[in-house]
Amino acid sequence: MKNVNPYHIEEELPPITTVNEVDFSGTYSYADYMRFEFEERLEIIKGHLFRMSPAPARLHQRVVTNLFGPIYNTLKGKQCQVYTAPFDVRLAQKDQNDKEIFTVVQPDIVVVCDKNKLDKRGCIGAPDIVVEILSPGNNKKELINKYEVYEEAGVKEYWIVSPTEKTFFKYILDNQGKFQPNKLLTIGEEVTSPILPGFILNLEEVFED
Repeated sequence: MKNVNPYHIEEELPPITTVNEVDFSGTYSYADYMRFEFEERLEIIKGHLFRMSPAPARLHQRVVTNLFGPIYNTLKGKQCQVYTAPFDVRLAQKDQNDKEIFTVVQPDIVVVCDKNKLDKRGCIGAPDIVVEILSPGNNKKELINKYEVYEEAGVKEYWIVSPTEKTFFKYILDNQGKFQPNKLLTIGEEVTSPILPGFILNLEEVFED
């Protein structure tokens, strides 16, 4: 009698070792993303792949450091935690199965206050604060799509920082789950947040080179 395996064992797909094997017109999930073994960094937004900028410029990295430091110091000994890229944020719509997650991003900085959202692979669910620092490689479509997925996921604050323009802009999630724009800030002004009690960010120091 022929042996019959009562369990269906799904065949594991092979790794993707070069970016040339990727079909940028296709639809990808986090399960596909985990197969990527090449060095180039990609993000998935609503199933579509986006190339991340090459190694960030020195000014970009300087601004990351100037932002991260004050946030980190504010959060010492508190529940919320801050992380910098590369750090995967998986935004699942319903099912948290890897094959059903179609948005995986790597913001420059994230603040996560719910430790249940943290695992060995990063964050699954909406961070409380997402910070994107603009670079010449950012395109409008990417920024529009990120705005949409961050709003849909329930990110409480979305910060957009421009090192070249020396500006800071914040979206705040309202009670109806919609982003409301805050005023544009620049050198000489300060940033505060109810998510970070006692936090005061001096933008002159952020953009100091």
